[in-house]
Amino acid sequence: MHSLSEKVLQDGVVIDESILKVDSFLNHQIDPMLMDEVSQTFYEQFKNSGVTKILTIEASGIAPSIMVAHRFKVPCLFAKKAKPSTITQGSYQTDVHSFTKNQTNTIVVSDSYLSEDDNVLIIDDFLANGEAALGLNRLVQAAGATTVGVGILVEKSFQPGRQRLEEAGLNVMSLCRVASLKNNQITLVGDM
Repeated sequence: MHSLSEKVLQDGVVIDESILKVDSFLNHQIDPMLMDEVSQTFYEQFKNSGVTKILTIEASGIAPSIMVAHRFKVPCLFAKKAKPSTITQGSYQTDVHSFTKNQTNTIVVSDSYLSEDDNVLIIDDFLANGEAALGLNRLVQAAGATTVGVGILVEKSFQPGRQRLEEAGLNVMSLCRVASLKNNQITLVGDM
């Protein structure tokens, strides 16, 4: 997606060779017009997949996921990083390790909101090692539901996430693919 790639090149900040900061438009301050374009692009890709639910993980995936859910006219469900006291009945949960934060969280969704009848589109802001998307897919599988695809806004293609998701049989669509962050330069796939 051209406008997202432009925004990454223009406003993205390289922290080191593995961390890209995009908090001015994606995961701290949100550009709603860009999120609207993102939702349209994902809708066009997955509109014939029978999507019944959008699933993400808190917190950075929520903004784009709500926009995508609005486009599909289906609920947006997000996995919480700790089981709240409000989930008193059954739930699905799995552990997900964040390499950026170097911590493991047990993510959870209520079994009231995810069932075997659901066709789920997973949306996330970043793809690096694939832990979040794989964890979300495990929740979908635990519910007996179907993952129809994984929509990623920014993929760090130099890390193994895409390969891991594809090896798990998941259909991955990334809107902006970063090939390298070497020498404090953002290089996109296709620009090398």
